[in-house]
Amino acid sequence: MPAALQTEKLCKSFGALTVAQNIDFRLEAGARHALIGPNGAGKTTFVNMLTGALAPSSGSISLNGQEITKTNQAARVKLGLGRTFQITTLFRRLPVLDNVALAVAEREGVARRMWKAAGRFTEIKEEAMTLLATLGLADDANTPAQDLPYGKQRLIEIAIALGLKPKVLLLDEPAAGVPSEESKKILGNLEKLPPEVAVLIIEHDMDLVFRFAQQITVLVQGEVLVQGTPTEIAADRRVRAVYLGEGAHA
Repeated sequence: MPAALQTEKLCKSFGALTVAQNIDFRLEAGARHALIGPNGAGKTTFVNMLTGALAPSSGSISLNGQEITKTNQAARVKLGLGRTFQITTLFRRLPVLDNVALAVAEREGVARRMWKAAGRFTEIKEEAMTLLATLGLADDANTPAQDLPYGKQRLIEIAIALGLKPKVLLLDEPAAGVPSEESKKILGNLEKLPPEVAVLIIEHDMDLVFRFAQQITVLVQGEVLVQGTPTEIAADRRVRAVYLGEGAHA
C-alpha cells in the first residue's frame, strides 16, 4: 500500500547553503505523526517543499503513490494535501461559518457564485456547520472570526483545511501563541480528526506532540536524526542532547 505522503532523498540548497539533505520520510495513511527539531533544523523548508511553496533541488515527493515533485500548490490541494500555517490566515471580519463555507465552496468549484446560488449554498453551509460541530465551534458559527480567542481561531483554520477534504493534513504549529489551557482544547479537538486523514503536525509544544503523535521524526540541520514512537524518542540520548534536554520526558 502506498504511503499517504513520502519523500526520497529530498534536498534543498540555496547556493552553497544546504538546508535539507537526503530526507527520506514516510507518512502512512491515517497516521498521527509529528515533526520536531530545534530552530533552524529545516522544518519549514521541508514543509514548504511538501506543499509546493518551494521547489526541491533534488529528490522526489509522492502523495498516495502519485509523484507530485513538480506539481504546483493549487493542484496538490486538489489531490488531497491540506495545510494550516503558523500564523492564522482567516477572513477576520467574516463569521466563522462563512470562513469554512468558502473552503467547502472552493472544493466544489462554486466559490465565485455561491452567494447567488442559494440552494447550493444551503448544502455548503450544512457541511460547514458539521465541521464546526466536530471541532466544538458550532456555537461560534455566526461570530466574526476576529472576535474569538486565538486558540479558537486556530481551530477555524483546521476546519477550513478539513473543508477541502484532504487525505493528508499538515498542521504547522497549531498551538503557536496559544495559552496552555487553550492548547489542551486544541489537542482534544485534534484527537477528533477523521481517522482516515493522515496528519503531520509540526510543533514546538512537546506536551502536545507526545500526547498526540504515534510516530515522531526529529530533524536536525536539515537531516533526519531519528524516527520512532514517543517512548523511543524520549529515551534517545541524541534527541535529549540536541533538543529535549536531559530532563525532558524522563
